[in-house]
Amino acid sequence: MTSSSLPHPSPSSVPPPSALDDRASVLKDLAHYLNAAWESFDHPRTREPELDAGLLTRLSGALPTQPGDIRAALNDAVSVLESSVSPSRPLFLAYIGSSGLEVGVLASALAAAYDANLATAAGAADLLDEQAVRWIADFVGFPMGEGHFTSGGQTSNLTALLTAREQALPGVRKEGVAGYRGTVYCSDEAHHSIARAVEAAGLGRQALRSIATDEQSRMRVDALAEALTRDRAEGYTPVAVVATAGTTLTGAIDPLAAIADVCETEGVWMHVDGAYGVPAAGTSTAGHWFTGLDRAHSVTIDAHKWLGMQKSCSIILLREQGLLRTAFGHEERYMLHEEDAGNPVDHTLEYSRPFRSLRLWLSMRVHGAEQFRAWIEKTLANAVLLTEAVRAHDSFELLHEPMLSTVCFRHVLPGMSDSDLDAHNERLARAMQADGRVFLAPAIVDGNTCLRVCFVNFRTPPDVVKTVLDVAHELGQRLGSYEDAIAEVVT
Repeated sequence: MTSSSLPHPSPSSVPPPSALDDRASVLKDLAHYLNAAWESFDHPRTREPELDAGLLTRLSGALPTQPGDIRAALNDAVSVLESSVSPSRPLFLAYIGSSGLEVGVLASALAAAYDANLATAAGAADLLDEQAVRWIADFVGFPMGEGHFTSGGQTSNLTALLTAREQALPGVRKEGVAGYRGTVYCSDEAHHSIARAVEAAGLGRQALRSIATDEQSRMRVDALAEALTRDRAEGYTPVAVVATAGTTLTGAIDPLAAIADVCETEGVWMHVDGAYGVPAAGTSTAGHWFTGLDRAHSVTIDAHKWLGMQKSCSIILLREQGLLRTAFGHEERYMLHEEDAGNPVDHTLEYSRPFRSLRLWLSMRVHGAEQFRAWIEKTLANAVLLTEAVRAHDSFELLHEPMLSTVCFRHVLPGMSDSDLDAHNERLARAMQADGRVFLAPAIVDGNTCLRVCFVNFRTPPDVVKTVLDVAHELGQRLGSYEDAIAEVVT
């Protein structure tokens, strides 16, 4: 059949998606919304926002079948975001989240517009991606052989464990893990992503060894050495030891150098989950906690935490080059290799990788590494300010000596039992979230329910730190009076 005789597609009554009719005007509206958001992020909220009834109705509507008004849709999108929990504001202290660096928004918009895919060769984007990986490795002082950006700490940790698995149990990519008895070791304060990664790697949850921690919530190296010796004697093959550099609960940093000594003696892969804490390795105040980081085989860093990038923007770094391709490389007829050069996807767990690195690259170009270090130093100083204020206040009790920027404390009322204090502090945390002036979360430290604050936001000035205790004390006393009244009625 000749090209002239090919059948023509039937015309459709539904027109294809087209470009916006008035791009310039819509972009002007978007710029207005972004500027208003950035200005609002400079100040704490006075209360949590309430959802508009009309918006609630529209959010329960059916699938649109006809084109709608772009401005009305954009306005609703902004209303949804304004009515949602926002980690960018100065007194959002509940979780270790992004603080929404403005340059990152610009990079995100450009990356979305061009939609480069870093699964295959993407030209200059590949060079920028590699440079951004080198920059973050230099920032934290890690002797990187290779690395790449991923969708988050879960993917970075899984990437590291799959790479370690292939080194410890060669050939399992092809043959499977049946017949092998591999084990992974982490502290009992490690992030749950490690357990998920062990499961996803096919090793099974029972392969995970939870190592006891000391009074500082750090992995006990003697317990690690004993577990390795015991498992080898019982026929297990250690796959990896995962040290945590900044636990999610308290910010504790495992003794990296001592763990590296054990791993080198035992010939075991050492991975550092530093999703939260490792950026502090580049500071003078906290850098000493990270001695031994350079001896790890792999490191996870989430730039969407302490480095202020928008989610998601994680990095996996490996000290030795070539191991990622061993773990992930493949040959496919739809992705041909040029001679022996692999495609970028041969080094990653993910396909269809967006241009995440552009956020960090552009932000480093605009602000410089020293500014990032200064921002991290400021959040560390904020944690010290709050810690000292807690110690000085009769109504609060510090539950953990901070190593980084996480502070765990509880409100104490006279005459309350430990169980009553647990219930009181959980209610207080929920009351503070509903109030909205300070957004923090409850947590459990050493069996005690407490208030947990984490300073990672560069927008949090020192003069608002005292607001945390002011609001907690105000609401705590009010809640305590209510609880006393309820108790009297019950008795």
